Amino acid sequence: MTRIKQLFNLEGKVAIVTGASKGIGESIARGLAEYGASVVISSRKQEAVDAVAENFKSEDLKAIGIACHVGHKEQLEHLVAKTQEQYGGVDILVNNAATNPVFGPLHVTEEAVFDKIMNVNVKACFSLANLCYPIMKERGAGSIINIASVEGMKPSYGLGLYSVSKAALISLTQGQAKEWSRYKIRSNAICPGLIKTKFSSAIWQNDAIMEQIKNHLPAGRMADADEMAGLAVFLASEAASYCTGSVFTADGGHMIA
Repeated sequence: MTRIKQLFNLEGKVAIVTGASKGIGESIARGLAEYGASVVISSRKQEAVDAVAENFKSEDLKAIGIACHVGHKEQLEHLVAKTQEQYGGVDILVNNAATNPVFGPLHVTEEAVFDKIMNVNVKACFSLANLCYPIMKERGAGSIINIASVEGMKPSYGLGLYSVSKAALISLTQGQAKEWSRYKIRSNAICPGLIKTKFSSAIWQNDAIMEQIKNHLPAGRMADADEMAGLAVFLASEAASYCTGSVFTADGGHMIA
């Protein structure tokens, strides 16, 4: 393997990907596995993660499924413990699981909704990274990839709390990078734009909204989930050894529109 190509090789690395039973998480998990990593597919339902893991293994990729609701600390602890039991450690963490149960103005949003969004979109990422931190430190390196959103940089109407949570996740990423880079643990954020997944179906199933997006975005379209995988593979690999605390947008030009 040539020198630069070798930098992308993830053989011998172990990755946890949350929210990986579908959408962006599944695509990122596949990308990491195709480049050689042993991948833990995690989401709330065991049958869903098992189905993805079995699909990967049918293609000679290394994967297992471990169910975890990221909003529950004990399940995060179980996820990390089972990963260590199965694979011996953690080298890559992709915090992808997220929620957005509301669409509407901030002033009518209930505090319980605020708590739910922050618990899943921010606190879970904080807690899971903290659980992986001593493992990565002992192994001498690690890569944390937090899946934020362009909404954390440029809020849209009706997505106020989601935007706040993703802005907090970007800041968390930079705090992790500031504190942990001395141990060769890198933390970076990916900010997707509009991606065609079940999570965004209310948008892409609306013809009027899609027409507005086509006219607004420089790219003139929304993205497929697989278009996020390459950036995650890069950030997980030694090719990104000098990238930490960075915020990468993959948004079809949304931030410059």
